[in-house]
Amino acid sequence: MSTISVRKQTSFRLNENLLSRLQDEARRRNRSLNNLVESVLMAFVSERPNRVTLNAMKEAEESKDLETLDLSNFRNFVDSL
Repeated sequence: MSTISVRKQTSFRLNENLLSRLQDEARRRNRSLNNLVESVLMAFVSERPNRVTLNAMKEAEESKDLETLDLSNFRNFVDSL
């Protein structure tokens, strides 16, 4: 089963120094400039936590009844493995 990815051509204005650095980096990684920029942008938008994660983070920040982790027991457990 193949997945077809629809691509749309677009253009951006970039600082010449930034463009040069991106081109150098793409060459170093043996990638096209387009592939490098697309993967960097995809990583950027993928790093944003989803709603479930954001809710869990908020709950952890607001909770006053958080348990304390006993690291000595954890270390003993790890050492026993």
